[in-house]
Amino acid sequence: MVNGKTIVLGASPNPIRFSHKAVKSLLRYEKEVVAIGFRKGQIVEEDILVGQPHIENVQTVSIYIGSSRQSEYYDYIISLKPKRVIFNPGTVNPDFMARLKNEGIEPVNACMLVMLNEGEF
Repeated sequence: MVNGKTIVLGASPNPIRFSHKAVKSLLRYEKEVVAIGFRKGQIVEEDILVGQPHIENVQTVSIYIGSSRQSEYYDYIISLKPKRVIFNPGTVNPDFMARLKNEGIEPVNACMLVMLNEGEF
């Protein structure tokens, strides 16, 4: 069970995007979620933040951006001090995963939506 916030990185206001579905699922499971994307918008009642806002008490960062766009977020994600970072399908990044491990952060290669639905979150 997650104690703390889950950041969905790459959140989109487009309802067909998996990041959008992820935010909705986290809310449905009554998890504390912060949506961070490239454009402002909303998912249900949750505002999508842009940039690299300071967030306290982060348990999990769930990545929904491709590995080619992740490097600008490396230091930001590490600064949040999450317990784990979930690399959803299509986002796996071995270099960043190794760096996270070195920082004492667990990299997880999984689908957050499946984890939620199977009670493994």
